[in-house]
Amino acid sequence: MTRPLVITEDPALLDDLVRVAAAAGAQLDVAHSPALARPQWGVAPVVVVGDDLAEELAATGPPARERVFLATRDLSDPGAWRRCVAVGAQAVIDLPDDERRLVEEFADALEPASRAGVIACVAGGRGGAGASVLSACLALKASGDRLRTLLVDADRLGGGIDALLGREDAAGARWGDLMAREGRINAGALQAALPAFGDLALLSFGRGEVAPIPPAAMRSVLEAGRRGFDLVVADLPRHLDPAAAEALARAETTLLVVTADVRGVLAAGQVLRELARHTADARVVTRPGVLSDQAVAETLGIPCAGRLPDHPRLPAALNRGELPRLGTRTALGTLCGNLVHTLVAGS
Repeated sequence: MTRPLVITEDPALLDDLVRVAAAAGAQLDVAHSPALARPQWGVAPVVVVGDDLAEELAATGPPARERVFLATRDLSDPGAWRRCVAVGAQAVIDLPDDERRLVEEFADALEPASRAGVIACVAGGRGGAGASVLSACLALKASGDRLRTLLVDADRLGGGIDALLGREDAAGARWGDLMAREGRINAGALQAALPAFGDLALLSFGRGEVAPIPPAAMRSVLEAGRRGFDLVVADLPRHLDPAAAEALARAETTLLVVTADVRGVLAAGQVLRELARHTADARVVTRPGVLSDQAVAETLGIPCAGRLPDHPRLPAALNRGELPRLGTRTALGTLCGNLVHTLVAGS
């Protein structure tokens, strides 16, 4: 892969740029003169021109191109903006104040092919409704269909969705390793860091005391997931926290799992009022009960996306680490297949 190009003779500026690139997981090609930069000017994914060589570069009349930036350590110099225009740069990067923007630009250079994946949230209308089971089965079905899938556990008090799938001992990063992240996360690096099997990657909580997810960390993970995966499924807590609200705001669809009885619908109505503050597209998935699917959907005022069948032996099988059968001949497999198709086809 072609690396970002830096054009500078300033050792202090170069040290700053190398450090910023390292934060993005990128390596740089460095040219100490405009002549040395010429072969890479048109092919480098990002070009950063040091303010020290900007006038010399402008005198060579470089061809116009996108993603050129002028880097300076002294934005107070009024000539910096003139030199920015002269070299055809789209912005002036003032170091160290604008480091985060440059980290994101370098990270972009490592991700030339974005997947533009779909984010879906799943929430329970009341405790025990089956939201985590549906989240896990959706992710398993999607990954089984060769869709690159990320399953995100957003419920820090839920016991860990990795444990639900019998993967609590799998090596890889957990939320505790990502809590401090802000700004762009490289999608490839995220996928490589997480526990995974097949086309499914998991982001869950570690054992022991767990802190709330900062909204900025949730935002960074979900946006990396959108770029690097076909489908991102976020399993939400019933009592929404700021991180869950962040996930809802980025979701194309939110599925609300509701038991089809009076108490279940009343509880789900309360949850739905909170969900509706953050997401525009909510759909109900019913659990069998005394009420019809139509009655549940009409009472809540949102469309029905399907019915999650009862599987009395499923919890025990999951506790043994046995994954459910999600073939087209099973009711659960049919539901998950239809939901995955609707989610991905609607993107």
